Amino acid sequence: MGASRRPQRAGTGVSAGWPAQPQPPGGPGALQFRSGFACFAGRPNVGKSTLMNALVGAKVAITSSRPQTTRHAIRGIVNRPDAQLVIIDTPGLHRPRTLLGERLDSLARSTLTEVDVIGFCIPAPDRIGPGDKYLAAELSGIGKTPVVAIVTKTDQASPEEVAAQLAAVAGLGDWADIVPVSAVTGFQLEVLTDVLVSHLPPGVPLYPEGELTDEPEQVLVAELIREAALEGVRDELPHSIAVMVEEMGPRAGRDDLIDVYAQMYVERPSQKSIVIGAKGARLKEVGTRARQQIEALLGTKVYLDLRIKVAKDWQRDPRQLRRLGFYD
Repeated sequence: MGASRRPQRAGTGVSAGWPAQPQPPGGPGALQFRSGFACFAGRPNVGKSTLMNALVGAKVAITSSRPQTTRHAIRGIVNRPDAQLVIIDTPGLHRPRTLLGERLDSLARSTLTEVDVIGFCIPAPDRIGPGDKYLAAELSGIGKTPVVAIVTKTDQASPEEVAAQLAAVAGLGDWADIVPVSAVTGFQLEVLTDVLVSHLPPGVPLYPEGELTDEPEQVLVAELIREAALEGVRDELPHSIAVMVEEMGPRAGRDDLIDVYAQMYVERPSQKSIVIGAKGARLKEVGTRARQQIEALLGTKVYLDLRIKVAKDWQRDPRQLRRLGFYD
C-alpha cells in the first residue's frame, strides 16, 4: 500500500481542467520537467492531510481534529508547467494499540522508503515533545532521501512563536530545508511546492494531465462519509468507525442522480447508539453532511443510503480488517 514508481490505477480518480503537461526537455535551453513522489510524515493530527489538500487545490483527503483520521496512503497530484509532484499522505506515526494501528504504522513507515523527498510536519503552536524527537532521529536515519522540515499551522501562532519553533526544529536534525507554512491562509504554499519539486528527479508526468488523485471515487466517497461521522463524536469512537461503499452508480433512466449504498461499521452496540442518536437525529445529520460533500465531489445529485452494523472488535480481527480493506 506504499508509493510505487508505477502507480497502480485502481479506478477513476478526481481531475480538474489543468493545461496539458509539457514533455521532458528535448533540446538546449528547454525546460527540465521533474516528476516524483513526496511523503508527509509526522505525529497524528499535525496537519498533513489539510496541507496536502491545500497544495493540490482540491479535497482529496479527509480532515478532522481527531488524531489518526488518515487510514490509507492517499495520493494527491500537484500539476505544474515544469513538474508533477505526487504527494502521499500517510497515517500519523504513533505507538500502535491495535492490529489496525500496527498496520497503519507499518504503512506509514514503508512509504517513507519509497519516495524522493520526505516532508516532516511539526505544528508551530505545539511544543516539541518526545514523539517529535523520536521521529526526527528516525527520519535522519532514512538514508539518502532528503527530508524537508515543515512547520505547519503558522496561522495559529504569533511571529515570535513561529521563529522560536523554527529554531527548535533546526536543532532536531540536519534538514535539507525548513519551511514554515499555513494551509489555511496559504502562507508559503508556493515556496513549499518549489522546495519539494527541487528534490525531484527529471522525468515524465506519472499521471494523465489534470488528474488530482488516483483514489477510486468509491474510496473517496467512503472517506467523506467517515469524515461526517467523526464530527462531534467522543472518546474512542472515532477509531472504531469504518465505512464501505457497497454499491454506487447512476440510477436507471437518470443521468442526473447517483445512488450510493454505504455501510458504516462500529465495534459495539453502544457505539451504534451514539452514531444513530436520539430518534435517529445524529445519523440523519451525518447523512446530510456526507451527501453534500459527495455531491460536491461528483458534481451531481446523490441519493445516499447509509446503514450501520456492529462488527465486534474489528480493529483487532485480521479477517475483518481484510474485509474492510486493511491488508497485511
